[in-house]
This record gives sequence, structure tokens and C-alpha cells, in this order.
Amino acid sequence: MLENIHIPEITGETLRKILDHSSDEIFVIDRDQRIIFVNSVCEKHYGLKPEDVVGKLNVELLEMGYWKPSIIPLVFKEKKPVTIRQSTYIGAELLTTAVPILNEEDEIELIVTTSQEMQTFKQIKKERESHPAESPHSTPITNCQKMKDILKVCEKIAKVDSTILIQGESGTGKGVLAQYIHDISKRKNKTFLKLNCAALPEDLLESELFGYAEGAFTGASKHGKKGLLEIADQGTLFLDEIGELPLSLQAKLLQVIQEKQYLPIGGYEMKKVDVRIIAATNRDLVEMVGNKVFREDLFYRLNIIDIHLPPLRERREDIIPLTYNFLYKFNKKYEMNKIISQECMNIFYGYSWPGNIRQLENVMERLVVTSDSTIQRYDLPELISQNIQPQTQYSLPAKLDDAIEHVKSTLIVQSYKKHKSSRKVAKDLNISQTRAVKLISQYCGEVEE
Repeated sequence: MLENIHIPEITGETLRKILDHSSDEIFVIDRDQRIIFVNSVCEKHYGLKPEDVVGKLNVELLEMGYWKPSIIPLVFKEKKPVTIRQSTYIGAELLTTAVPILNEEDEIELIVTTSQEMQTFKQIKKERESHPAESPHSTPITNCQKMKDILKVCEKIAKVDSTILIQGESGTGKGVLAQYIHDISKRKNKTFLKLNCAALPEDLLESELFGYAEGAFTGASKHGKKGLLEIADQGTLFLDEIGELPLSLQAKLLQVIQEKQYLPIGGYEMKKVDVRIIAATNRDLVEMVGNKVFREDLFYRLNIIDIHLPPLRERREDIIPLTYNFLYKFNKKYEMNKIISQECMNIFYGYSWPGNIRQLENVMERLVVTSDSTIQRYDLPELISQNIQPQTQYSLPAKLDDAIEHVKSTLIVQSYKKHKSSRKVAKDLNISQTRAVKLISQYCGEVEE
């Protein structure tokens, strides 16, 4: 009976579809350690699409910090299967196995690696607590060329002590960038302190920043109090929302920057301090200078090195890696193992994110806590699910295939949201109902007939 059964040949395209639907990451590397195949799971682990990976040398991506440690040198040394634990730069914990394929001369022709996500977060936490390791600095997550250029600038300016002004909308990661600059500077082993200039009234802000002498005012500690400037001596002080600093304190801050000294409240002797100032704001300081609410001399002292962070809507290639980074982060924090649907990822890509990275992080924390095993469209806040706009030409993915896929998913999601019927979607988009059912199932989950 079996002899009469026709088994169709598996084509390369069919095989690729099969591998792309694997829950495990699959890499194939040649004898020159060049990546010749990777399935779509790499997007979940590294925020990179397969076409961004294939053709590159394994060491290139390793040196860029996408994962660590490398398993490949172990395989070339042992010439037998090797299994290790790896971590990726967006927070995935992987159990990776590499299997060498040898030729007749016992030389490595190919290496096939498979990676599974570590799901036992409690065990990982216990292992880390029992074997604490020094935590290196964390490079901000980005696939955006503009952001990569900014990080290159940061590597240069971290070597000097020039004052830095970071500008950008709220939630764009100004504090993360300030911490990164400190972490790669010569002051990295000293204190990094942050003060939000908008969080305190003027009198408390002054005492917090400059400290006060013994008996400076009623209710003051009889021993006086050190200010953040003194505590951060030899280190870095990050002044967030610098545009909210009162004019009276702007003059004192200018003195710190210019003369490296200041007078505590109620004090009689100047205190010297060696501290690097990094300031940040989401306000237009040039306009504030023109309106006489921000000192011009302080602006130019702060603005020696000026960095403008783009909003998330202008760096959409970072939405995917950041989403997975926060998913891994909150899965570990709450000891869960949630996954996110492709439909939700499509919606995230089409949303404008007015609150930028901070909003994305807050949304992901809520979704990890409140959703079932898979984060679905109906789990999303209405603010997001009901405010998806078609992407204009300038914000579409640069690659043709990615742009086509994005437009297709956007049209299907919008049409099904409006009509709630595969038959009506087929009519709306001028396609067959069979195709409509398939596409709705792919991008929107279950189909309502």
C-alpha cells in the first residue's frame, strides 16, 4: 500500500516556511563562520530580520553585542555538539546547541545551531543570586542608523569631561543615554546621580543640589547636609528637566560649571567639586532664553555638546527589539513566560507612540501582568488599538518585502476592524473570500463569519 503513496518533494521555499514556523531559533554557519541561513525567530531574539543577518560573519554580530558568549569557537575546537547558555542584547536567555557537520576529511563543513528560550525564570534567578557576576554597562537598544550614529558620538565624548545637553521628547531615553555615557567614561567607577529639576519646589531643590551648613534654617539637621554635587564628586550628575530649574539656581549652577565650586545654603566657605554635568530637557531652551526665563550664559555652557534624541515614531525599526526587550524584562520580573502575537506587533508598528519608549515599556508591563499566555489584540489599551494610522511613505520599512508585508497587514487589520466579516473584507479589498479568511487568520486571529 505504501508503494502507491506519492510523497511530494519538499522545495526550498516549503522548507523555509517549515523552519520559519519552528519555535526554536535555527542558524546555519559555513566553514568560514559566515551565516548562510537563519529562520525568522532571530527577530524575536535580536530584533533583526533574517535578511539583516544572512551573509554576515558570525564574529561581526558577536562584536556588535547581539549575543554572548560565542559557541562557535568551542565547536571548531571540539568538533562535536556543544551546548551553552547565551544572553542577547534585548534580554533573551537562550539554551544554544551547535552541531558540526563534518566532511570525509573530518573537517567542519557546516555548523547548525538551535536555540531555545530558557523558560525556568525562577531557576535563572536563583543561579544568578548564587553566582553573582559583575554587570557590564548596557548599550541602548537600537537598530536605527541615526541612533547608532549618536552612540558613536557618545563613545567619543565619554572620554572627555565636557558638559552635555541631551534634548528630545519625554520618554525618548535621555536618562538611559546619560547613564550609558557615564558607564563608558573614565568616571564609570564613581557615582552617577540623577536629579529631576521639575520634581521639587525651589527651596528643596536648592538644598538637594547644593546641601546646607549646620543651622542654615529652622528645622535643618544640626549636622548640616551634603548636596548631590558633593556626593557625586569625581562622578557624574545628571540634571533631568533642566528647563525647570529656577533662575535663582541657574546662576549657582553656572558657577559650578565654570569655577568648579559652590556655596552651600547658610555656608561661609566655598566647596570645590569635580563633577561632570549632563543635562536633559524636552523644552525649547533657545525659546526660553529669548523669553528671559533661562540664562543665556548657562545655556551655552550646557550646550557645549548637544545631542538630539529622535522620537520612537522616527525610529520604527527599534519598536520590535524594544518590545521584546521589555517582554523579557517583565517576564523575568514577574516570573512569567508570556509571548506576544504577530497581530499585536503589527499594531505596535503602526502606532505613533506619543509617549515614546517610556510608554512602550509601561504598556508591555501592563500586558505581561494582565494578559493570558499570549498577548492578543483584545489585551491592548483602547488608546493603542483604536489609534492605528496607515504609515506614510517616509515611515515605511526601507526594504521592499518588509514594506509590502507592512501595508498588507495594515489593510487587513483596518478592514476587519471595520467590517468584522471575512466576506465583507474580501469585497472591501477586492480579493477572494478564501484569501480573506487566510489573511484575517494570519493577522487578526480567529475569523468571524
